[in-house]
Amino acid sequence: MCGIYGMVSESGVALDHPEVLDFMGEALRHRGPDGRAVLTHPNAVIGTERLRIIDLHERADQPFTAPGSHVWLEANGEIYNAPEIRAKYPDYPFRSQSDVESILPLYLEHGPRAVAMLDGMFGLAIWDNRTSSLLLARDRAGEKPLFYARVGHELLFASELQCLLRHPSISKELDDEGIADYLRNGYVSEPRTMFRAIRRIEAGTYARFTERGQEVVRYWDPGAFAIEKRSPREAIAETQRLVERAVEKQVMSDVPVGVFVSGGLDSSILATLASKVIGVDKVHTFSAQFTEESYDESGDAAVLAQRMRTRHVPVRTDETTLLEALQRVTTGVGEPLADPAILPTFLLARTARQHVKVILSGEGADELFGGYPTYIGHKVAPIYDALPSFARAALRKAVQSVPASGKKVTFEFLLKKFVSDAEKPWLERHMAWFGTGLPSDVAARSLPPANYDSARDALTGAMLVDYRGYLRDNLLVKVDRGTMLSSVEARAPYLDRDVTAFALSLPADLRVRYLETKWVLKKAAEKWLPKDVIYRRKRGLSVPIASWINHGLRGEVDRLLAPARVQRDGILDPRVVSRLLEEHRSGRANHAKPLWTLIMLQYWLERWTR
Repeated sequence: MCGIYGMVSESGVALDHPEVLDFMGEALRHRGPDGRAVLTHPNAVIGTERLRIIDLHERADQPFTAPGSHVWLEANGEIYNAPEIRAKYPDYPFRSQSDVESILPLYLEHGPRAVAMLDGMFGLAIWDNRTSSLLLARDRAGEKPLFYARVGHELLFASELQCLLRHPSISKELDDEGIADYLRNGYVSEPRTMFRAIRRIEAGTYARFTERGQEVVRYWDPGAFAIEKRSPREAIAETQRLVERAVEKQVMSDVPVGVFVSGGLDSSILATLASKVIGVDKVHTFSAQFTEESYDESGDAAVLAQRMRTRHVPVRTDETTLLEALQRVTTGVGEPLADPAILPTFLLARTARQHVKVILSGEGADELFGGYPTYIGHKVAPIYDALPSFARAALRKAVQSVPASGKKVTFEFLLKKFVSDAEKPWLERHMAWFGTGLPSDVAARSLPPANYDSARDALTGAMLVDYRGYLRDNLLVKVDRGTMLSSVEARAPYLDRDVTAFALSLPADLRVRYLETKWVLKKAAEKWLPKDVIYRRKRGLSVPIASWINHGLRGEVDRLLAPARVQRDGILDPRVVSRLLEEHRSGRANHAKPLWTLIMLQYWLERWTR
């Protein structure tokens, strides 16, 4: 696990500011505090900040060079099929046992097509001086980030956006489409960022840059998997086999491994299987301990840890520690992200770093196996839509009259979201259910509209949309940035190449069966877990934002959303912002989600655009 960065000249002339490389490295030191190395050439420089996970010796510090020193490689992530790749090249002069180094002989034989042969999570860069070409690539799901930008005749790349901002010639002009994305969804969809000059390599693609131009190849398309009919028994058995194998691969490490646990299904499976592979008493588990009862799952997590005999550590998560996390995240992450769960994720990682360097996390299980209540909503929506119009109107009126609650994901909240959007086309309502809830007139100027277009059925399509969007551009960003701020590597076994391919080919009714979410994963889990854990109500990791806005963070919220300040930035309409805040403060509505979206935007503008 590392932070990678570099600059290459696309025209073959000398770089204008090679000295900027040192400043770029400083911006990524949290991703790799264990070792640093650079390679320099008149028209290319690359550097790596390394977090030592596999082969802890400095000989495994990146970048790597191929024999002859004409090909340079650096990668952020882990390659899980590295042993199999190494076995194919017994005569290659490896200098280390690093999993990343195994990519070099594969590339020398296959060129850019080698990327599709990798099983792992990665953002990688290969400078090939033989052809004066730069190859940038990302893993299938997008677990590891990779940004790039053009400055004159030069191409810059880095693991995190703020690294590129260290270059004196990078423009900070904002991207209207990125702003519109963020206000609708709470995140920016790849390949865009909030800056027009900076883009992301898309998940499941590689881009090859040469003097002749840019070639982008999609080597992984999650929408290309055909649905295969399977019996329930066959699907359950294959789920068990593949998830067990994924955990076995991903606990590969030369340093201690832990698991973020909530006491719920996904993390409980990971903790149980990791304990079986690594051994009893060798797995650390960490859970967030909230003072707000409706958000706290630490009791369930502690009971599970006691059953499994893991080394369990509860992590205090109150207003004081959340404020510390907020300050660290807003000053250390160069992208606005409206998911408040990044705060407890950082706190968990900060504590975990005292014990482990690698964490297993449950990202991907909900999108691949159908775990969100919105999927039930899509199954119920046609029934609701079939009701007479007067009945739907009466139901909407009754539901909207229920007083707003500040507790976490209440039935009242879900019901209000359902009736407000259930009559829309499936993709439009799905994006509304997952969106920020901000009114369209919150923007001070006209922004590009959303483009909703899908021919798939609602349930299968919604899960695919979430895999391509909410997971990739929100959840994986949250986990990567939140953990790497504390120099902890997060791995997601449910996003294993084989698990993902299998899940994407499953019929929807095996993933969401009747009104049961994650049906096949729950049935598979009966082999590993007691039923009270499997069928416990899903809550997820979040933060009591509603009360925080009114109390502990009140002064900061008033400062950030003050009409004069909002007016000065020119992005938001101060009248709409003030109305949302007043309705929330008076208790007439719970606008926690839309207000948090605006708060994080204002923090980002303050820190990264001035």
